Amino acid sequence: MATIPITKRGAEKLKAELHRLKTVDRPSVINAISEARAQGDLSENAEYDAAKDRQGFIEGRIQEIEGKLSAAQVIDPAAVDAGGRVVFGATVELEDEASGDAVTYQIVGEDEADLKLGLINISSPIARALIGKEEGDVAEVQAPGGVKRYEIVAVTYQ
Repeated sequence: MATIPITKRGAEKLKAELHRLKTVDRPSVINAISEARAQGDLSENAEYDAAKDRQGFIEGRIQEIEGKLSAAQVIDPAAVDAGGRVVFGATVELEDEASGDAVTYQIVGEDEADLKLGLINISSPIARALIGKEEGDVAEVQAPGGVKRYEIVAVTYQ
């Protein structure tokens, strides 16, 4: 199985979710199943069916997270020194050449991506256009509305 790049923060977030699923959610759904089972006839028991569905979701999510963590290559952006080049984990300040708008993105793994927080997926078109570039370079991104050009203002590793 190929390794999946993930930042240190993203790995900690997945570990916290896994811990919550195993210590809080799993025991509560087991309790809900036993309570529903105590009510008698399971063939027409909606609470039992809902609890079993929830249990299936929780167990599936636990397996998914454990699989991702076992294949994860944890990268600490603060420990990266790429000599000013844009690499995984780098925070990039950009300026849209057409509008002059400034935006800042950090390039992260698939599970961490959240555009509202400025976290973009390593496989997104903008991240692929930025990788390997340096401060002062111009990246061309194929967007739905046409090609957008961004000048790289700053590259930091934090």
